[in-house]
Amino acid sequence: MITLADLAALQTDHGDAWDSPVAPVVLDGPRGQVRIGDGPVTLMGCVNLSRDSTYRESVATSPEDAVRMGRIQVAQGAAVIDLGAESSNAGAARVSAEDQVLTLVPAVRGLAQEAIVSVETYEPSVVRACLEAGARILNMTGREHEDQMLALAAEYDAAVVMCFGETANVREIADVPPDADPVPVLLDHFAPRIAHARSLGVRQVVVDPGMGFYYGNLVDPPTRARHQARVLAQGFRLRPLGVPVCNAVPHSYDLFGDEFRKAEGFYAVFAALGGTHLVRTHEVAHLRAVLRGLTELEVR
Repeated sequence: MITLADLAALQTDHGDAWDSPVAPVVLDGPRGQVRIGDGPVTLMGCVNLSRDSTYRESVATSPEDAVRMGRIQVAQGAAVIDLGAESSNAGAARVSAEDQVLTLVPAVRGLAQEAIVSVETYEPSVVRACLEAGARILNMTGREHEDQMLALAAEYDAAVVMCFGETANVREIADVPPDADPVPVLLDHFAPRIAHARSLGVRQVVVDPGMGFYYGNLVDPPTRARHQARVLAQGFRLRPLGVPVCNAVPHSYDLFGDEFRKAEGFYAVFAALGGTHLVRTHEVAHLRAVLRGLTELEVR
């Protein structure tokens, strides 16, 4: 259960975290400078080049289709477009690094003149090819080759979205403790990784608590949804890390049914109130309207 009393207690018990400064991630893009940090929430549109992605509305059937869809999301209000060539869903087919490069590089080249492009991968060869093609953000969803990927981000002066997880990549199913306070675990996980990234020359880091990924002990839909909402509402407690927070907003098919496309807007309210700086979404136009409503009504 999440109540107003719960939210009030979060502020009472942890409100001091709001005072921790966050260094913004600032990137020069084709449409001007993009700032990810305190201020208006930045929208990251999502285009999937894997047909295994369950969110069918975000699936591009070719690099050319990905460019078209990315342009639409930019027009709808996305400042960043995140491209991925392999679904993170449990049981999805794995895609070789070579095939990821063949799919992603033309899409990156086509979109780099339209928006800041982020690439989701865990393979160093894919990272290099996409950064060379014009991507500005590495959405790093694996640990196996972390040092190599961070070194590449430093070489190309790219920002890094550092996703929670201890496995080689997020496709390897792990568990989270849904009934425990998740924030100390997240702080302990990210602090040394951020310091290590800095030591390798990475200047700009964003952390992602990983609420969009699959966990073996969160397969019950209501349990998963409650855990996701709790984490989204507490992003501000990660401010002592000194970097912006990214969250992928869920879509909860089992709870929302045929209205699932409204789910991301619902969760975006928790994310915005909780202090998320960058929201990854399949529903850019809907989230833009929701966030505008929160701003106009001064809900914070």
